Amino acid sequence: MTEHAPSGRAVARPEPVPFEPGSILWDTMGLYTSAIAGNSVFILQTMHPAIGTVVDRLSSFRRDPLGRAARSFASVQTWVYGGRTAIEEGRRLREMHKPLSAVDEEGRSHHALSAEPWAWVHLTGFYAAVTASKYFAPEPMDDAEQQQVFDEFLNLGRILRVPERMLPGTIDEYWAYFDDMVENTLVPHKVALEVLDRMDKLPPGVPAPLRPVAAPLIAATGRLGRFISVGTLPPAARDKLGLSWSKADERRLRAVGQVIGRSTPLLPERVRYMPIAYRARQAARAQEKLREVLDTRPL
Repeated sequence: MTEHAPSGRAVARPEPVPFEPGSILWDTMGLYTSAIAGNSVFILQTMHPAIGTVVDRLSSFRRDPLGRAARSFASVQTWVYGGRTAIEEGRRLREMHKPLSAVDEEGRSHHALSAEPWAWVHLTGFYAAVTASKYFAPEPMDDAEQQQVFDEFLNLGRILRVPERMLPGTIDEYWAYFDDMVENTLVPHKVALEVLDRMDKLPPGVPAPLRPVAAPLIAATGRLGRFISVGTLPPAARDKLGLSWSKADERRLRAVGQVIGRSTPLLPERVRYMPIAYRARQAARAQEKLREVLDTRPL
């Protein structure tokens, strides 16, 4: 398989820097609403032949979807809110994925740590951030905010130990790379289609007494989740998967997005943010108050 590198640059890797208050990812990555675009990103990732094959053969997404989701969200939160632990988490993920390889139906071998799929998993995140801002934020990001988020994603790529040559140098370079990947590398992988199909199905592991109550709830939320996932995919990816999307669907998605974007800031912080993010934000404010007290102490 030909490796698609955004830049082809052979440059030294800058040291990753833990995220702190003041970064856009600090304010957005921990929101529960940030997960809204998560399914479409997972679909984009599994449309990559290597990722789809490894997930198909080795992932727990079929037998333990809830556990897999919980572990994934905890890891993502650690990248942004973990301080120095974020750097350790990047190393841990690399070690965890070292032995993961699989052979597809055509006899081709794929490895989880190959540069192109490892980079694609990370770089789909910038697409998700821009798309979530477009549909689900109170206001879409302006150019300056997009540039800041892009720079923050480059730093995040270094935390995750993505090869430096695989990181795009500019936003324009990113979109050229992204469009090329969607057009020329992604395929209608069966795992991507299976993820969509399973979204409104009761996951395994739900206790029998809860199933009559959980089934209709999961069916309703799953249908909404599938609708949002299909709508937030790039049109070229939808076409490859054979998914339809009408102008009426687009209007409905924008209406749903407006409700989410306007209501989220009204919620208490504890309800808006996932647990790791909420605790990190609390701790950062406490540390800032301590600094203020120390700076004004009698000497």
